[in-house]
Parts: sequence; structure tokens; C-alpha cells
Amino acid sequence: MTVAELRTFNLSDQALGAVMMALQKSLLEQSDIVPVLKRMDFVPTEEGLVVRNPPLVKLDRDEILLNEEAALIDDTASE
Repeated sequence: MTVAELRTFNLSDQALGAVMMALQKSLLEQSDIVPVLKRMDFVPTEEGLVVRNPPLVKLDRDEILLNEEAALIDDTASE
């Protein structure tokens, strides 16, 4: 196959979001991102590559509430 015969692809917004979620998940869990990226199935579409199986990121509701409360406290302390 020659270079002229190679087809190029761009990431769709969905695929870019899936990669960013994988990065965020690996940072939160302090884990290696490579296995997550290797498991992603990319499919070409008119919009670009789409991830058929994006990673799931689960958040603890109580942790979110604590973070929001901490942000509120920080905001009021700076006033």
C-alpha cells in the first residue's frame, strides 16, 4: 500500500470526548490509560471516527456533594 492509498481519519467530537473521559478516569484512579485505549473500538463515520464502546466513569454522589460544598465554602471565604 502506498502513501497515496492510505486513508486518513479524524476523531469525531464523540471520540474525542471518549478519549478525554478515559484520561480523566485514569487520572482519578491513578491507573494506566493504555489498556482502556486499546479496548476502544473506533468506527469510521461521516463525522469522523466514533467510539463504539466508550469508557464508563462512575462518580459517587456523596463525593460530588462534598466537592460542591467545599467549592461553596472556598467561594465564601474569599469574599
